[in-house]
Amino acid sequence: MSIHLFKKTTHGQDRDKWSQLDPAIQRVLDRIRLKARCRIEWLRTLWTEERATIGHQTVCHAEVDLILADRDSPQAEAEWLDRNDRLAGVLTELRQLEQLIEEDDTSRPALLCRIFSIEHDDADLLQACLALRVDPSLARLYAYTQDHSARAYVTEDLVRRMFGYGFNSICHSESPLRLWNLVHEKEITPGEPSLYTIDPMICDWLTGKNSLDPLLVGKAIIRMPMQPLKNRPVEETLGVIKRHVSNEVSGRIRIILSGLPGSGRHTMAATVASRLGMTLLAVNSDSIDLEQWQETYLHAQRQAFLDRTALCWSGAVIQDRSWPKQIAPFPVQFVVLEPGQSLFVHSDLVDHRIEMPALTIEERHELWKHYIPESVTWAASDFERLVRQHQITVGEIAAVAAKRINTAAAAESSVRESARYRLGELAQRIECPFTVDDLVLPLRVSEILHDFLFEANDRVAFWENEQVRRLFPQGRSLMALFSGPSGTGKTMSAQVIATELGLDLFRIDLAAVVSKYVGETSKNLQQILSRAQHMDIVLLFDEADALLGKRTEIRDAHDRFANTDTNYLLQALEDYQGIAILSTNKKSNIDEAFIRRIRYVVEFPRPDAAQRLTLWKRLIKELVGGDILTRNDHNHRPLAQDIEPLASMIELTGAQIKYAVLAAMFAARRDCAQLGMKHLLRGIDRELMKEGRVLTERERQRVIAYGS
Repeated sequence: MSIHLFKKTTHGQDRDKWSQLDPAIQRVLDRIRLKARCRIEWLRTLWTEERATIGHQTVCHAEVDLILADRDSPQAEAEWLDRNDRLAGVLTELRQLEQLIEEDDTSRPALLCRIFSIEHDDADLLQACLALRVDPSLARLYAYTQDHSARAYVTEDLVRRMFGYGFNSICHSESPLRLWNLVHEKEITPGEPSLYTIDPMICDWLTGKNSLDPLLVGKAIIRMPMQPLKNRPVEETLGVIKRHVSNEVSGRIRIILSGLPGSGRHTMAATVASRLGMTLLAVNSDSIDLEQWQETYLHAQRQAFLDRTALCWSGAVIQDRSWPKQIAPFPVQFVVLEPGQSLFVHSDLVDHRIEMPALTIEERHELWKHYIPESVTWAASDFERLVRQHQITVGEIAAVAAKRINTAAAAESSVRESARYRLGELAQRIECPFTVDDLVLPLRVSEILHDFLFEANDRVAFWENEQVRRLFPQGRSLMALFSGPSGTGKTMSAQVIATELGLDLFRIDLAAVVSKYVGETSKNLQQILSRAQHMDIVLLFDEADALLGKRTEIRDAHDRFANTDTNYLLQALEDYQGIAILSTNKKSNIDEAFIRRIRYVVEFPRPDAAQRLTLWKRLIKELVGGDILTRNDHNHRPLAQDIEPLASMIELTGAQIKYAVLAAMFAARRDCAQLGMKHLLRGIDRELMKEGRVLTERERQRVIAYGS
């Protein structure tokens, strides 16, 4: 494909009336009439000699005799035309007209033939169909030429005899007219020849009317170029395209723009197309039914060739659709994908993938101020948090601005809300009502969590340093492993971290991720991580040992594929650049190679007596009220005095204490009494039953005696 493909053309300006025909179209009409005249003169000669009747509806004797004598043979007709002096002027005019058509290389009919490699019999069939569409009065001429009043349309036999092909077949199965749907064939009735018509859109284009193909209406729109952001690789992309689409006929390229919705993929494609002298036709594959895919794809490619417009494909299903190999694609194609998506390989296209760069902090500053000018009046700390913590796209910023939001808090809430559905059913958002003050943890654990929070706040700016990025091409993720018994605060700590960062916490549903089918687990993990990579969230892999278990000795295919999934997750998490927390009750079951790659490994122990007392007091105060701790019950003893032995003598986790208090509260309500020791003991029994035991009578008496 020559590089002149990228130059704008001005041929065939739109015309408002059929009467204002392009000279090339007029030549086609004149040629059809001259060809028909020669054929009709020959037929009239036969009919006169045989005394035949024009337009037979039934078979007559004269017609049968004509057929038996083979008088209407192609050879006889050709010889008759050669020696017929009366038609010499017509034939001379016809040859001159055909010479002009042959030499024409600028009109739309000539361009159509060159674009789709239309030659000889295909061109004649196309002209016959075009002429009838332009001048419907030719229908009667076609019927007369076929000696059948009901055949007022183009047939294969009409074209064969009118253009001198004899009995040779035309418009074969590999004809460009069929491949590109330029001409349609329709069966009329059994026994009657098929009807050929030109595609209406092709006719409009040939006669100077530029319009969108009806099959693409509602599925494709023209995208206008806009000024892209400075860090978009426009020049690089232009260079790649020009290198591939050179003077070679086979030079075709597919530019894959990978990024999140709103990251400027369509804007960049339209800008590059404009720099190449083309418009951009964006096609949404999600609006195309599978049954219509091949035909719509063909019509989109056809439109691209005719209007010299680059195509840009988008939609979730585009990665599942194969591109028909029998249709030569337009040399410049763009495909908009999300991270992690890919396409079927096409042998006629060279794929070049471009990852849309994320906005820098400076760019986000400028974009927020551009789209929401009043943001300069927001509190500096709130605005800085919005800019630094939320690595959003320009499209998302524009969407927030469209909501007329006027505070940083509202803007942050809108940003978080818009991203909550990207992970689908593979992850669930967890409410995060807790703060740092709600945690009751050993000092060393609290210090590690504060270090984790500081890095989470500082990491975006830190990793924008090119020197730092060079030294750490991998391992930029912020990942922690929380291990310890159930109920010791692992999930709650993850909730606190998300709250402090102003981010959403998503828990990965392992039941939905892990699949018994080969390769499905890795596929699900890839989908989660590729989407989460560009989201401002905290990922929580609960019961992570189910995915990160130690690799086993391979005894069967199941072991081999299980190890494959483990290896994939190890690599995928190492490459992940977001924030992730892995929680487990069984640290010993996790592959040691993975633990070595994690910079934050936090062990959550069971609470000691002092911490248990703090938890009992805090939870009772929250659920029942603070005054209950100092008020005397029916034994005239403050409840605070009763819970000291509970904390000292009965080892429970924080979660067990919380649910024991909840059960005790409802027990007291059932008794219509003030919360007391007997209710708390009932609550403890409820929790211990989950472990298969209850308090013995001796333990009860010890607690009561200790308190008294």
